[in-house]
Amino acid sequence: MANIMIRKDAAGSYVFYLPKRDLEDTITSMEFDTPEKWGGEIKLNNGGSYYIEPQSAPARLPISLRAKRLDAAE
Repeated sequence: MANIMIRKDAAGSYVFYLPKRDLEDTITSMEFDTPEKWGGEIKLNNGGSYYIEPQSAPARLPISLRAKRLDAAE
């Protein structure tokens, strides 16, 4: 499991940041994106996939979370 950060950019898109690898990329899809359930499988623009435990949507961003890598693309 990796420590990641998720924030929103100026266009309102989610941005994924993995400090350990200095990887920053746009999130192209998130399994759950409602106020009640947020997270699950997230897919990055570079083809990578990560999983964050579903939870209530954060009150504000950026947020630091633990994520599990689902594939080796990066």
